Amino acid sequence: MTQAQGEARYRREELAEAAGVKERNLRYYQERGLLPPPRREGRIAWYSEDHLVRLRLIDDLLGRGYSVNAIAELLGAWERGGGLAQLLGLERAMTRDWSREDPVTMPRARLRELFGPGGTSEDSRRAAELGYLSVDGDDVTHRSARLLEAALILARQGVPVAEVLDEGEFLQRAAAEVADRFVGLFRRHVIGEGGLERLSADRLGEVAEAVAALRPVVGEVVTTEFARAMAARVNAELELLLGPMGGPEAGSE
Repeated sequence: MTQAQGEARYRREELAEAAGVKERNLRYYQERGLLPPPRREGRIAWYSEDHLVRLRLIDDLLGRGYSVNAIAELLGAWERGGGLAQLLGLERAMTRDWSREDPVTMPRARLRELFGPGGTSEDSRRAAELGYLSVDGDDVTHRSARLLEAALILARQGVPVAEVLDEGEFLQRAAAEVADRFVGLFRRHVIGEGGLERLSADRLGEVAEAVAALRPVVGEVVTTEFARAMAARVNAELELLLGPMGGPEAGSE
């Protein structure tokens, strides 16, 4: 991927990789009219961010059970109605910037050194299954510098890595449940039960604005509620620990 005047652009293989599709599928979508042709500079075909967003939309519709013909008709109807640009804008708003993580890549030997004898090959395998780690030859990449640092702090305090991963798996499930509730709320009351295909171009634009407004708020809501719960729980734990010191005997002479 390269940047052209501040806008991302992709060669064919880069676009396929970014969208998670095979190159032959990309060519097929183009032949069927689902994907507009790229812009050419000499012998190089350049695809834009809009191509990537459109590919993700196609993949999403396929996952919902739409056939290629139905998707072509749907995209054509949106385009004729002037709503395709708004739909692509909504797709960008709905998929971008929810997570801003800095991945960390290092030799596998360095990862073992960081966790010491408390980390085992089974822990690494499970971390990969949970999506925290990916291995490429002798290198390993952790998807998030912040999550890696949190795991290291816990491990250095004596928490077994296996239990750190237990909590990570629990948090993944809990976060997915919270996300499902927010998405369901949004679908019912903002998008409506009719689905995106029934929305006008103007309404699609309004939904995109609502998503953009919601995105920074959701994280703050979850963080605030978790902070309140932690404060209450830690305070209760301190009262238990300090209870004998502050009991009736502590004040007697």
